[in-house]
Amino acid sequence: MPVLECLAADDLRRAAMGYRDTLRVHQELLNRLNVYPVPDGDTGTNMALTMESVVAELDGPAEMAAVCKAMSHGSLMGARGNSGVILSQVLRGIAGTLEGLESADGRALARGLAAASDAAYEAVMRPVEGTILTVVREAAEAAGRAAEDGKPLLAVLEAADAAAEEALARTPELLPVLKQAGVVDAGAAGFNLLLDVLLHVADGRPVPEPDLSAAPAVAAGRVPATPDMEAHDVGDLRYEVMYFLEAPDDTIPWFKDVWAGIGDSIVVVGGDGVWNCHIHTDDVGAAVEAALDCGRPRNIRVTDLAEQVEEERWVREAPPDEPQPLTEPVPTAVVAVATGDGIRRIFHSLGVHQIVAGGQSMNPSTAELLESVEAVPADEVVILPNNKNIVPVAEQVDALTDKRVRVVPTSGITEGFAALLEYDPQADVENNARSMADAAGRIASGEVTRAVRDAPTDIGPVHEGDWIGLTPAGVRSAAADLADAAIGLLDDLVGDEHEIVTIIEGDGSNAAATRRITEWLAEHRPAVSPEVHHGGQPLYPYLFGVE
Repeated sequence: MPVLECLAADDLRRAAMGYRDTLRVHQELLNRLNVYPVPDGDTGTNMALTMESVVAELDGPAEMAAVCKAMSHGSLMGARGNSGVILSQVLRGIAGTLEGLESADGRALARGLAAASDAAYEAVMRPVEGTILTVVREAAEAAGRAAEDGKPLLAVLEAADAAAEEALARTPELLPVLKQAGVVDAGAAGFNLLLDVLLHVADGRPVPEPDLSAAPAVAAGRVPATPDMEAHDVGDLRYEVMYFLEAPDDTIPWFKDVWAGIGDSIVVVGGDGVWNCHIHTDDVGAAVEAALDCGRPRNIRVTDLAEQVEEERWVREAPPDEPQPLTEPVPTAVVAVATGDGIRRIFHSLGVHQIVAGGQSMNPSTAELLESVEAVPADEVVILPNNKNIVPVAEQVDALTDKRVRVVPTSGITEGFAALLEYDPQADVENNARSMADAAGRIASGEVTRAVRDAPTDIGPVHEGDWIGLTPAGVRSAAADLADAAIGLLDDLVGDEHEIVTIIEGDGSNAAATRRITEWLAEHRPAVSPEVHHGGQPLYPYLFGVE
């Protein structure tokens, strides 16, 4: 093929699609290179899913402005994990430079790489050398020198690629954890594939094939934590929290300052009122509350970085880290029924004043609900039963107290989350109950559990020990494998009209099953954004809410 002198819009489009395909091919290798003791998800998977979002927006006309807009908006809205968020900044930096051009020569591309480097560093609160940041910067610097010498597009790309490979090889010298494992930085390796794809588009040279022997010393991509991991030691930070924040741009510096005090691996990117936010923290509630203080969080995803779910038993005593009930007087308070440490934390962060332990297998009594209603600092109270069997019990409370009590008949945790997004502590109980019920009613819910006996169902016979997917209408899926049952349920629940799937992990869930679920959604329901929460609920490995 002829060597390109400039990248036109269609060339950039082919590069974006080729990069997505290349990341998919290299996904396993990049995941294995992800050696940090408590990873923020798998690097290869997160980068590939980020590019899936970009490609999903490339259906329109192949004009430079449209392609750049798809790169910028698609990567921001689809970014997954720390690596995906930084990749989105790289792509947004390039797109922002090229969007006003008809085509990009070597000088324009060099400016784009420089902007990509600046954007990536700006997004990370505590930049660490030896990561993708270092490699992008050195590639941009080499491209800039080649462009200043008047070299053509191909030579600029080759200079950037050579510098990136050299920088990648040096990452173990800058980060002891990489040297210990005998691997290079995973995110940086993923970025270098972008340059390989651009070279393929420019002159047809083949893109390197993955070599899984490149990470022979890493068992499943993990190494033990060591004292010298410094900024990348996240062994004491259990949760990854990600969400979109709708907030005025001038509130973001304050927001970053709050986050700086509660976690690490902080990346906040975006603008014009929409921000993609990522943090590692032990305090999920505080991470969400910071957003509530300056705007509206949505698409909240909480991932257990330890890749394990703490056992949650049906006990009345709260665990030592149970958030304290809210005590500031308000016109209307909320009492919710729930179990699971993660669910309790999120409920408290969304404004719930008292949580009563209970659920499918242990319904609280009217007396227990009444006790919590009497304890809240308000004369009017909304109860979220979060289970259809608890609704009639909750409806008895109003007659037993001098307070005005209204029940929003939520039948599941995800409906409770949706209702709380409409909760206004300063409004009266009637208005709250009405708006919260409307929000809960827009949710389609489902849950996955294990069959305890053989039984006939609408989808055929189910056997004891099968995983089954349930909706209020009955059994919608059944399989011997947990992920297969969950995917079958989502296939029934999620349609083209939906935008968000809330996934609450409980006792019995696992990282591999969650990854299969989110990857199935990305492939088969690409318009849907998944939110993953650590719930810790017993009996139900997965609860789903679809809206």
